[in-house]
Amino acid sequence: MPNTYTQIHIHTVFAVQNRMSLIQKSWQERLYKYIISIIQKYEHKVLAIGGMSDHIHILFGFRPTQALSHLIQEVKRDSSEWINQQHLTQGRFSWQEGYGAFSYSKSHITQVAKYVEEQEKHHKRKTFIDEFKLILKDFGLDYDERYIFKRIEE
Repeated sequence: MPNTYTQIHIHTVFAVQNRMSLIQKSWQERLYKYIISIIQKYEHKVLAIGGMSDHIHILFGFRPTQALSHLIQEVKRDSSEWINQQHLTQGRFSWQEGYGAFSYSKSHITQVAKYVEEQEKHHKRKTFIDEFKLILKDFGLDYDERYIFKRIEE
């Protein structure tokens, strides 16, 4: 077959280091636009992006031209570097190691996009950790509580 045809939709979630609430409303949209540009540079298509001050969700159409882990590594590295160069936080900004990535069929895209874009609404009812555990449960994924997301040291 001379061409490759795919339809891969990925919903990814990752958190600020130690789940600190560092993403401010005043620059959140600029961050989202920057992340979209990183993903588009690799010819993937962002369908929705949203989050809270301590984490981000991205729904995108994924082209099988690179490894998903490489794309997420690039997004996290480049966006951290951008935040630090712009001096948007006090101290050094970084994303927490690891991420969640979940695939959806085309029939679910509208619903997932709405969910991604309405994170503030969802978090009035459910914490980030509870939300993430529910996603893992919905996908039938086993997990070790210690490795979900590093909790803020008290």
